[in-house]
Amino acid sequence: MSTAKSSKVPTSRFGRLGRLASLAGRVAGGMLAEGARQLAQGQKPRLQQMLLTPANAQRLTTQLAQMRGAAMKLGQLLSMDAGDLLPAELSVILAQLRAHGSPMLPAQLASLLQQQWGLDWQRQFSHFAFQPIAAASIGQVHQANHDRGSALAVKIQYPGIAASIDSDVDNVATLLKISGLLPQGIALEPLLAEAKHQLHKEADYQQEAAYLLRYRQHLADDHRFLLPILYPELSTRQILTMSFVAGVPVEALVFEPQALRDQVMSLLFLLLFKEIFEFRLVQTDPNFANYRFNLQTGQLVLLDFGACRDYSDRVSAGYRQLFQALLQQDRELQLQSLQQIGYFSVEINPAQQQAVMDLVSLAAEPLTPEIYDFARSDLPQKMRDAGMKLSMQLQYWHTPPVDALFLHRKMAGLFLLAKTLKARVALQQILRPFIDRPD
Repeated sequence: MSTAKSSKVPTSRFGRLGRLASLAGRVAGGMLAEGARQLAQGQKPRLQQMLLTPANAQRLTTQLAQMRGAAMKLGQLLSMDAGDLLPAELSVILAQLRAHGSPMLPAQLASLLQQQWGLDWQRQFSHFAFQPIAAASIGQVHQANHDRGSALAVKIQYPGIAASIDSDVDNVATLLKISGLLPQGIALEPLLAEAKHQLHKEADYQQEAAYLLRYRQHLADDHRFLLPILYPELSTRQILTMSFVAGVPVEALVFEPQALRDQVMSLLFLLLFKEIFEFRLVQTDPNFANYRFNLQTGQLVLLDFGACRDYSDRVSAGYRQLFQALLQQDRELQLQSLQQIGYFSVEINPAQQQAVMDLVSLAAEPLTPEIYDFARSDLPQKMRDAGMKLSMQLQYWHTPPVDALFLHRKMAGLFLLAKTLKARVALQQILRPFIDRPD
């Protein structure tokens, strides 16, 4: 259950811009105070030290969490996708947004429900809990019981979120740029454009409902996975009503036996390969909250289909070829595969190209023929060091193709979950059937 303090979601463009302007002013005030403190101690103030004080960190996290929507989501997106480029302190601040959201005020919630369902909306339920069980960037989730008795999970979008996406993304990006925290050479524009596109999709709950139905069709005969049932008659563009699916948070399995942890991560990696090579449809959000586990039935529960992305046959085939090249250590085939996926579409020098290929090869470390022990892996640190070398020494602010960016974000999230669960997985064994068979 969400325990965050409720607050009114600002809905107007000027109201949301005012929140950011107010935040910028308070951060600037905090900078001046910190600079004066350092000068009084005989120290020469540094910009990042003045910006990244604990008080400013709390201001940034609290304000973006209260604004919700794209302001909060962009912070989440940057924390996942640009973590290797951002200062460690800012990454920590933004990472807090992945788990924190403030629920809307009850009066605002009641008004939204009347607008979406009509004045007599309560007649459809025998019970509706106004206290949300979860609150995130785009919406919050409530438990309810249908008037016919079925247990429901009702996902309700914050008011005004869809209309504020473009301006929120632009305003937060401006705030980050003028802060001086982002490297001068980083090209944010492609990421920002794609963030807007993705967020508009996530804010359309009818689109998410369609993705849920597609996943239920793809996994209809695989009883290892458990998905909610859609209630279309109780769903709108801003409300998504599904059956309530019981399960424990997937990260809580860290206390379960090793065999169960290994089984769950093997299932998640199997699902990823099915998504890439069979469904050509990938749920790209790596948030742990999207997965739960039903200890009674032994099924992996899949939740939240807002961040799904279709992949073309060409990109899917490119990844099949890339995995083949990595297992065979075939550099020429690896280069061809990356080009087919969309890498190197602009000319870069040979040293930069080789560095990118080395980075991709490094990321393939878990594809060892043996069982890979995620708990003992130092791959994230090695990837971070290699990424910093690429950007700092070779002056290459690398922005992957958009399809790759979202897919690699999902892969990184699964790696992090596997490390959290201290899982041991024979990853190459799971992958082989997908890349060895003809298309």
